[in-house]
Amino acid sequence: MRILDTTLQDAKIVETDVFGDHRGFFTETYTKNKFEEAGINVDFTQDNQSLSVEPGVLRGLHFQRAPYAQTKLLRAVTGVIYDVIVDVRKSSPTYGKWEGFILSEYNHRQLLVPKGFAHGFVTLTPNVNVAYKVDGYYNPEADGGIAFDDPDLAINWPMPVEHLILSEKDKHHPQLKDADLNFVYGKD
Repeated sequence: MRILDTTLQDAKIVETDVFGDHRGFFTETYTKNKFEEAGINVDFTQDNQSLSVEPGVLRGLHFQRAPYAQTKLLRAVTGVIYDVIVDVRKSSPTYGKWEGFILSEYNHRQLLVPKGFAHGFVTLTPNVNVAYKVDGYYNPEADGGIAFDDPDLAINWPMPVEHLILSEKDKHHPQLKDADLNFVYGKD
């Protein structure tokens, strides 16, 4: 297993060993003791999965406010996504910065999204299944988000904005500067 740093403080790419032959492949997507040995000590409590049928489905940018914030470990089981995270922890050296990653059924990469990050992705292929672990339960009162098209963030989505398919909720998130945030870097 390899853990790769990103340009954002505390976010990581996880590459598990993949063993393939003429039948397909095998990989351990999560093995607690291996993750702990690599310095990832997260007590995951729930597994989630989403299906996006069409290319261009954008889900995000979501977070849960503290004390219900969640660390996520996610991967594309089928298809390809462009996954974006934004550091929304006040006083973080990378506050307000974003980074995007290709996660796919082909590269087997996983993204570790720490608490205090807004997260979203856009599907690049049809029939995308995204699976992710979280270390806290969903709390609707703590649910929050920031606009995917916030001009101050200037996220470079890989397709024209007018082609994106969003939920009504995701169309109306505030810009980062107006978001209801209570994350402070260095505190959970």
